[in-house]
Amino acid sequence: MVKKIIFPLIAAIIWGTAFVAQSMGAQTVPPFSFNAARSIVAVATLAIILTISNKIKKRNGAAEKIKGGKGGIKTLLIGGFCCGTAMAVATGLQQTGLGETDAGKASFITALYIVLVPIFARFFGKRISVFTAVSIAIAVAGMYLLCVSDSLTVGSGDIYVILCAFCFSIHILVIDRFAPFTDCIALSLVQFSVMAIESAIVAAIFEKPSLEGLVGALLPILYLGIFSSGIAYTLQIVAQKGSDPTLVALILSLESVFGALAGALILHETMSSREIIGSALMLVAVILSQLPAEWLKKLPSKKAEGKKE
Repeated sequence: MVKKIIFPLIAAIIWGTAFVAQSMGAQTVPPFSFNAARSIVAVATLAIILTISNKIKKRNGAAEKIKGGKGGIKTLLIGGFCCGTAMAVATGLQQTGLGETDAGKASFITALYIVLVPIFARFFGKRISVFTAVSIAIAVAGMYLLCVSDSLTVGSGDIYVILCAFCFSIHILVIDRFAPFTDCIALSLVQFSVMAIESAIVAAIFEKPSLEGLVGALLPILYLGIFSSGIAYTLQIVAQKGSDPTLVALILSLESVFGALAGALILHETMSSREIIGSALMLVAVILSQLPAEWLKKLPSKKAEGKKE
């Protein structure tokens, strides 16, 4: 019960409050410089976690040592490069958007990736369930209320976060491709190493971060690197092993709710009634998209009710 519910709930809380940390960091540090710094902290954190995991597996007599997983080092490096590149682009767009929009709103827009993943998966031959089809329509309505103003304009920050949701969808599909053949913690370590290098290169070319700004954003950087990237990701892995993936995904989707709450409590952000309705629709869409089609078969039909009568 602890692994199935408490672990993903803690991860959702960490990821939700991470939007506040990102929003605070965006005020003093350029986006790719900030992401390079948080990735370096994440690499150090995951290296420690991986070392501990190795020792536990060795002590328990695990047959497979973590040297890239059953796919080998080559698969680990290719997968880590693809995942890291997708994440570098996604978080770069997200961090840029958070400099221009509220953390609470951004958390709900980012959650759109959960709805988009099944759509992109359709191109690989996977079918879309009825729940997913309905959730897409609801998500579009929610996005309209969240992002489009009365004057029919969309803020630039919202556009960046919408694009980030698309990139996170690709990131999830790439992970789905490589994760079965590699150790998940090792894959995450390589992923954040790639993200750190690529973000640092972009920052060196296009940005001019100041030492004062980085020191001012030290707490957000440490929080994101240690808790969001290291601990929360590990908790998600532990929770998903041997658990109902639908239940875990539904609990993790609460990250958008915690993001909005954290934005209101810590940053004193407020949402208009229009944005609140849009956020509620987005949450409903996210939850519906995670419900398996088999659940429809469990619903009592009119024929069954007539027979009972």
